[in-house]
Amino acid sequence: MQLRVALAQMAPVWLDRNATLNKVMERVVAAADEGARLVVFGEALVPGYPFWPELTEGARFESDVQKTFFAHYAEQAVDIAGGGLEDLCELARQRAIAVYLGCIERATDRSAHSLYASLVYISPGGSIGSVHRKLCPTHEERLVWSPGDGHGLKVHALDGFRLGGLNCWENWMPLPRAALYAQGENVHVAAWPGSQRNTQDITRFMAREGRSYVISVSGLMHRDWIGSHVPYADRLREKAPPWMTDGGSCIAGPDGEWVLEPRTECEFVTCADLDLSVIYRERQNFDPAGHYSRPDVTRLEVDRRRQSTASFKDGET
Repeated sequence: MQLRVALAQMAPVWLDRNATLNKVMERVVAAADEGARLVVFGEALVPGYPFWPELTEGARFESDVQKTFFAHYAEQAVDIAGGGLEDLCELARQRAIAVYLGCIERATDRSAHSLYASLVYISPGGSIGSVHRKLCPTHEERLVWSPGDGHGLKVHALDGFRLGGLNCWENWMPLPRAALYAQGENVHVAAWPGSQRNTQDITRFMAREGRSYVISVSGLMHRDWIGSHVPYADRLREKAPPWMTDGGSCIAGPDGEWVLEPRTECEFVTCADLDLSVIYRERQNFDPAGHYSRPDVTRLEVDRRRQSTASFKDGET
């Protein structure tokens, strides 16, 4: 049994939600035309990764610059519950292709003003199967993104495989990985904002640990692509390195060897065929949530409730 997957390494139209979603949908069509049943995109791709804090004194309190950036970012974020991905879902349904997409979610169930780095799974039937909000934003991300919860720690069946995913440095967190292994994950999606320094080591490590295929997919961003619609665009171009993220998308097999080696400094859509029998071969001697586990000694409890600050009980009037 095989599964054809596509990696879509692309740059956003940075901080422009609608233009970036249009680029995403073009890549979905290209992947479907190549026979892919799954296409994967990088972390925070729509509308883009928040590069500005490290370039503009992001920790300065009551900064007009930071408030301006955040307001623009929030306006360009995705209201998933309000139908912000409906067109993409319909395209997935029409082309019978699953999608993993990293986006910035403006969550209406948490006041509609805080932002989450969310990894969204869309089924080939066009329905949203999970929205995983990043558990721990990393370093300067914490000045922009809110911490998520366990609601999206789910796997999804596709053509005999079981898919799961995490955002960026979440992939270094042993317990979220274990939560996905326990659900039978055998294709792991690691979504990154970009940079081969992130993907070149951990991709093979996770594949070897989980005896699964690991798809690391990255975004891409050059300072010349900072558009004039972005606040303080000239200031950012002056401060930013040429490559803010250089890609590094790749796939490792269940034996930890490369299926596709990391590629940098270019946009592409490329496909690979994953073989279920290879997973079974590697699980013969190690299965982290099966025969090579000791639940009588160590066990993991996962709270998958969507967290909220209030619950309401309304009586009849």
